[in-house]
Amino acid sequence: MHQEIFQQYSAYNQGIINAHNRLEEDTRAFLQDGTQKSDAQYVIPVVFHIIHNYGPENISDAQIHDALKQVNLQFRKLNSDTNEIVAAFKPIAADIEVEFRLAQLDPDGNCTSGITRTASSLTNPGNHDVKALIHWPPDKYLNVYVCSQAAGLAGHALLPSAADTIPQWDGIVMQHSYVGTIGTSEYFRRTVLTHEIGHFLNLQHIWGGNNVPNYYYLPVAQSGNCAYDDDVADTPNTIGWQSCNLSGNTCGELDNVQNYMDYAYCGRMFTAGQKARMHACLNSSVANRNKLWQPSNLLATGTDDGTFYLCAAEFTSDKQIACIGDTITFSDLSFHGIETRNWEFYGGTASNLTDSVIKVVYTNPGKYAVKLTVGRGTQHEEITKKGYITILPDEGLPHFHRETFEDSTNATYTILHNQSPNDWQVTSVSGHQSQRSVFIDNFNGDAGITSDFILHPVNVSTLSSAVISFDVAYAQRTTSDNDLLQIYISTDCGENWSIRRTLNGIGALKTVSSTVPGNFIPAGSNEWNNQTATINTASLVDDLLVRFSFRSAGGNNIYIDNIQVSHPDQLTIKDLNSGELLLYPNPSNDYVTIHSTNELLERVLLFNPEGKLVLEKSGVNARDFQLNTSDFSVGTYLISIQTDQGIHQHIHIISR
Repeated sequence: MHQEIFQQYSAYNQGIINAHNRLEEDTRAFLQDGTQKSDAQYVIPVVFHIIHNYGPENISDAQIHDALKQVNLQFRKLNSDTNEIVAAFKPIAADIEVEFRLAQLDPDGNCTSGITRTASSLTNPGNHDVKALIHWPPDKYLNVYVCSQAAGLAGHALLPSAADTIPQWDGIVMQHSYVGTIGTSEYFRRTVLTHEIGHFLNLQHIWGGNNVPNYYYLPVAQSGNCAYDDDVADTPNTIGWQSCNLSGNTCGELDNVQNYMDYAYCGRMFTAGQKARMHACLNSSVANRNKLWQPSNLLATGTDDGTFYLCAAEFTSDKQIACIGDTITFSDLSFHGIETRNWEFYGGTASNLTDSVIKVVYTNPGKYAVKLTVGRGTQHEEITKKGYITILPDEGLPHFHRETFEDSTNATYTILHNQSPNDWQVTSVSGHQSQRSVFIDNFNGDAGITSDFILHPVNVSTLSSAVISFDVAYAQRTTSDNDLLQIYISTDCGENWSIRRTLNGIGALKTVSSTVPGNFIPAGSNEWNNQTATINTASLVDDLLVRFSFRSAGGNNIYIDNIQVSHPDQLTIKDLNSGELLLYPNPSNDYVTIHSTNELLERVLLFNPEGKLVLEKSGVNARDFQLNTSDFSVGTYLISIQTDQGIHQHIHIISR
């Protein structure tokens, strides 16, 4: 990443070199003068920014707390595995005497947990761009970003010389699966964040390389690395290791393979020389590292004396929609230093009311509020979330029910709020043959975000076949927009979902032929299309859930109206197989012809009434195709057709 800056952002090169030279001068002066703090104790405020797209990268607060615990153990030489340090290096293994504390006050002086969460598709690839989303002043906080990816690495950090030149990029980016030892990470990866903080405090890799002219980067384990040093006197020259060879000797003496700045993943130590170099960095004005630990800054960030300030009550749960009798787990996320808590549940029975993690069961359908009161000494904070939990009824709605979004007081759907501009919301701006519909302001939303809403259970157990029908309006902003709408069903109250239809922006999803560069609002019925998704026979249950999921690709708005789940004959739609493709005859005997006017047929799949794939034809590459159905029994089938513009699914009946 450092080399990439030199190659792709050459305008910064001279500034980085100048800052590097200044920092090296400061380091030499610091080491010669012995001007270290008398108590040799530094505290650095930290903020973790979780950049996520509602995936596993949206790690828990507990995983963040564990990660910071591991960093502090390693920097203070309190990690239990120091007894495993090779004997030759035990005398120089150092307590770095630097402590990292989560900020309790944000840049505006407001209460914070030291953890922020931002939804963005920039979580992947996880390069410097994420820092433009949120970036607290780097002269007050160490900014750590947790992402889905970290530019193809476990993590990356800006060296102080680059951070001084490009302060808006100052910070560390971590792939979520290398943060701490729990959650999405594991014990083996516990040293990666410590390694990156080493770079943040001006440590090179153990094999060196960033001290050579023009700052080129030396890859690990290259024989030529013996010619270079890491500017730390007590770390033996080495070519660097990617395996834990504790007897390794690559440049004439025993290698310090257990050093956190190697790639061996068996880090146990920093050396006394590395400690001095990091302390020198913390006393230099380069990248303002000398401002981080000042008493005035610790007071401003709430990290001054390790005292906890109770300033907010907060909680979360593992689900907000559940069925009668399901168990919901609630977790207290309040901050800081909680000593007492009291939960209040309306309609639910809790395992207890005072623990930080509890389990609750609801026995009646409805929407329920949850209240949490927390305390520390004489301080108390509380939070109430109204309608936070939705409990679905055992018996589903009648299968002929139709959701038109006209009656807000008797809504039969639940929107899963993602706290982003891309949330589904009911609008009166446009409806199909009605006043209202549900839509996403995708024009002003963020690309990469997935948003969902779920229909309340529908009873389709008495039907021989069933179809989901809905009206949709969508426009592309540009011809390359490929927003995605997917329809899922669940027969176990949302524990598992199976996809039944996919519509994409360049294909069947768009309902107007031309792009709409402005804010799309359907002008009339001709800008709405009816679409369908079939339900396999095995899913004809009395409590079927249907989920509409939209993934933004930065296109335009989408509207949905008039959702029905019923037998094909009962649906109030003109033609189940209307759209870009024509299938005939239907019902058929031995053959069915598929004809496309505008799209190239690529792949045809046939699913039997139980939802099992019974026939697949790939490599069609034609606009007309005849499917032989003579080997299949009478019944209602699903034909899924992949074209060069999208996926179409059609109900087809075989009769003889």
